[in-house]
Amino acid sequence: MPLSIPAVQSALREEGLDGWLLYDFHGSNPIARRLTGLDNGGKMTTRRWYYLIPASGEPRKLMHAIEPYNLDHLPGSKTIYSRRESLASGLQAVLGGLKRVAMEYSPGNAIPYISRVDAGTVEAVRALGADVLSSGDLVQRFEAVWSEDALRTHRAAAAALYRVKDRAFALVRDARRSGRPLTEIDVQRAMAGWFTDEGLVTDAPPVVAAQENAGNPHYMPTAEKHRAIGDGEVLLLDLWGKLAEGGAVFADITWVGFTGTSVPEKYVRAFTAARDGRDAAIALVRDRVAAGRDIRGFEVDRACREVLDRAGYAAEFIHRTGHSLGTEVHGNGVHMDDFETHDERRLIPGTGFTIEPGVYTGEFGVRTEINMYVGAREAEVTGPLQTELVLL
Repeated sequence: MPLSIPAVQSALREEGLDGWLLYDFHGSNPIARRLTGLDNGGKMTTRRWYYLIPASGEPRKLMHAIEPYNLDHLPGSKTIYSRRESLASGLQAVLGGLKRVAMEYSPGNAIPYISRVDAGTVEAVRALGADVLSSGDLVQRFEAVWSEDALRTHRAAAAALYRVKDRAFALVRDARRSGRPLTEIDVQRAMAGWFTDEGLVTDAPPVVAAQENAGNPHYMPTAEKHRAIGDGEVLLLDLWGKLAEGGAVFADITWVGFTGTSVPEKYVRAFTAARDGRDAAIALVRDRVAAGRDIRGFEVDRACREVLDRAGYAAEFIHRTGHSLGTEVHGNGVHMDDFETHDERRLIPGTGFTIEPGVYTGEFGVRTEINMYVGAREAEVTGPLQTELVLL
């Protein structure tokens, strides 16, 4: 969808900003590239470019002489540079004396997904008299909000992931009943084939983690490093994917099974804490959205984390509660985080994200991951909720 200049200018005035300066060098700022449509054009972009959207008036471009046409699909005047001296004078002209300018910058690198502009470029803009502020809230509005069609693709991807998850658990259950040996990599390869059957694409194969490997949040079985799935073990499946079509957004889920007929109390207790933390976060989001009240990413993390802390798992929950979902599995919207960062951005209508608390020890790990979508008056979970470990 083309960037709406009037909508951006309205948002800038609401935020008290004089302009939004989009900048990229050689793909360093994927947010700017997507917002300006460069990712869809197949154009060569080997030089620095700037696109300034002021709070009022005509946008302004600064383009290199050998790539002057790359932003011709967008409105605005154009300044051409080639020498470094003309770059400096051109940037000054483009800024036009604006004092408060948003860029993909995060103070203290608090939100790495937003911190895309290098320190030297920020220094160059500030040297020209402009105060550089974070574009985080603007990115929320114009890069992280899903269209109705994107929401459709998410729902379809989520439904497909749940089917793949069910098939994977069935594979393990059938192998155990028949006495057939099965490894993590066997299950992962089967799941990758089912992704193809479902028309899903992804940036990495699913995680299949048994027992102690499930205690590593980013464990990934490989042909060289994997283990057999034994009796009386936790089995964690983490899978994410999207439809193979332009503009599709990801779904991302995690479920946990147990290879036995009854689950030992230590696993039940850990999973119950993660489940209850998840549900506390869901309830907070739903209640705030229904009441028309603001809800910020760090608040969701706190609501979830307090439950696990009370259950005695403060030291075993070692990552944020959730992340934004978009055309990349870790999107550029607000994250549910008061742990790794302090994300003060608001959850706004049209955005999607995960809630995924876990408990990780040297012996085992559990996690429950669901996806939520924030509508105008209602927040929903876009798939089933796991309430207990699946017996395998």
